[in-house]
Amino acid sequence: EISEMSERSKQNVAHGLAWSYYVGYLKIVLPRLRESMEKFSRANPKVLAHRETWKLHILVPLSCDICDDLEKADSNIQYLMDLPETTLTRAGTKRRVYKHSLYVIRDKDKHLPLAPLQLRTCAVEFATPLQSLYAMSQDEAAAFSREERVEQAKLFYRTLEEILQGAKECAGTYRLIAYEGSGDAEAHSLSQEILRHLQQQCREEYAVCPSSPCSTDLSLQISGSDLPQPLRSDCP
Repeated sequence: EISEMSERSKQNVAHGLAWSYYVGYLKIVLPRLRESMEKFSRANPKVLAHRETWKLHILVPLSCDICDDLEKADSNIQYLMDLPETTLTRAGTKRRVYKHSLYVIRDKDKHLPLAPLQLRTCAVEFATPLQSLYAMSQDEAAAFSREERVEQAKLFYRTLEEILQGAKECAGTYRLIAYEGSGDAEAHSLSQEILRHLQQQCREEYAVCPSSPCSTDLSLQISGSDLPQPLRSDCP
């Protein structure tokens, strides 16, 4: 009976998507990401010079509106090349391939100080489960309203953040970038948001913490009461 009530209220949709995304994908690729970037850097020493940005930057648009081609989502995001592939036998599939793409993030509007090419190159991709949330809101059978979709996207972010913070093998290998996702490609808001995160990582890396180690915990870098808050009540 409790399970049926949860299904009707859709309380477990985002929670299940976040755990599936972690167990079925992030838990596999994130621990191997550093090795892949090390291999790439040896072959291309001038491309990824800033180790503090050697992470998978995961885009979480709260609108759930995901564009398969990042270059079409924002013309200031330009594909560079792929990182070395990881090949595993998984769930009956022989030599399943996992790979990530590198992009150069340009700052056309010059709102931020112009950064060197190395700083503006990173591995970035969308959180693919959000496509399922969007598709559900477009399908009458799912009976998923736009408002419910936004709330589920927030819950997905909070759940995923909490899962990753507890996964020691994934520490320092990811950066969650949540944003409204207005869909306005002309404003270049997405590239600006990624650039801001890249520059922030460099400031965090070079910050001196004499009394205690610098925290590597990630937090949502968007202001506003309508945006995701921590799941735990003891979090600030």
